[in-house]
Amino acid sequence: MTQPQLAHQTAAGRMYARSLGGLPEVPSITTVIGQQSVDLDGWIGHMAATAVVDDPRLPQAVGSKAQLKTVARHASDAAARYRDQAAARGDRVHDYCEQVGLRALGRPHTMAEARERLAEHGESAYADRFDEWWDLYEVRPLATELTVWNASVGYAGTLDLVATIGGRVCLVDYKTKGTTRDGRVKSLDPKVVMQLVAGLKAEEQLVDAAAGTWAPWEHGEAGLLLGVAVGQTEVVAHQANPQVLPAHWHKFWALRQVWEHSRRAEEAGPALRPIGPPPPTAAPVADGVPTRVVG
Repeated sequence: MTQPQLAHQTAAGRMYARSLGGLPEVPSITTVIGQQSVDLDGWIGHMAATAVVDDPRLPQAVGSKAQLKTVARHASDAAARYRDQAAARGDRVHDYCEQVGLRALGRPHTMAEARERLAEHGESAYADRFDEWWDLYEVRPLATELTVWNASVGYAGTLDLVATIGGRVCLVDYKTKGTTRDGRVKSLDPKVVMQLVAGLKAEEQLVDAAAGTWAPWEHGEAGLLLGVAVGQTEVVAHQANPQVLPAHWHKFWALRQVWEHSRRAEEAGPALRPIGPPPPTAAPVADGVPTRVVG
């Protein structure tokens, strides 16, 4: 997957600059959405417990405190390992999807190499299903990995695909998903609607990253916002319900304010500082003799 040229990882999350030589100015769409807290405690615990049960060293470790600690240490970061593996797989699948779009646009591409990387990891089915979806929906790409900017609210992001499908302009976001027990691709997170509507509300689109050249956003009236779940058994496109777009846009706007105020609070300095006890209170004097203070 091509990394957005203008994106930078900062202490405040991923941010975008206006040009290759510029400084980061605004948060990415995904950084803004990330301000919404997600409770993963149950999932993390489940992954750790599963790692212990599946660890082949467990039978020999029973009865040995030292060996059980080794198994426990390995299980403690099971969720992080799964997350990293899923992210790497998502990058490989996204890269293939991008290369398919570039080939259709007649631009230089590495589609064969991207497919080979999937094959090396036993993931060719993702490419096969994506090819079927692409042909079935008769996708006609207009742009891939298009960076957009909204100065009014203050954010930027990179859209996976802008294309015409069925004669309508669509903004498309790919999500690599696993498979359920009944062989269906897993459902999308509703947060994808925020991601899509933020792209729709862009004001500018990148023309030249090196020169920092931008043009007015051409697709603010796109007819369809599609979250596309790419799986090994199928690819399913989901339309963002037009009736809910205002609510999800307002939520995104509010999360953008949370990001701004959180950054200001961090930059303001330490929130707490130690303080010592107050100085001793002087004892009152009666007829020249100090009296005992009862506190």
